[in-house]
Amino acid sequence: MATAKSTAVKLPSSYELLAARIQKVINSTHAQKAKAALLSKHPDDSDEDWLQLLGEIAENDNVTLAHRDDGAVQLFWQPPCDD
Repeated sequence: MATAKSTAVKLPSSYELLAARIQKVINSTHAQKAKAALLSKHPDDSDEDWLQLLGEIAENDNVTLAHRDDGAVQLFWQPPCDD
């Protein structure tokens, strides 16, 4: 007789949902060509999640974050130079 396993589905956290949305913006064709993306916090995004994500993005080499007056953040990056 087969035993039924409990298959609990783990829903993504609010941070994971935010990160996935921002990743789509950064990976868009337009952003990749421009090596820039405009990141905006949605009203339902947690302030804590938003600040954590921006902090993690800022830790990367060759990345610049410019905070705009309207609350959005302009992200610029340069590909690493091959030596």
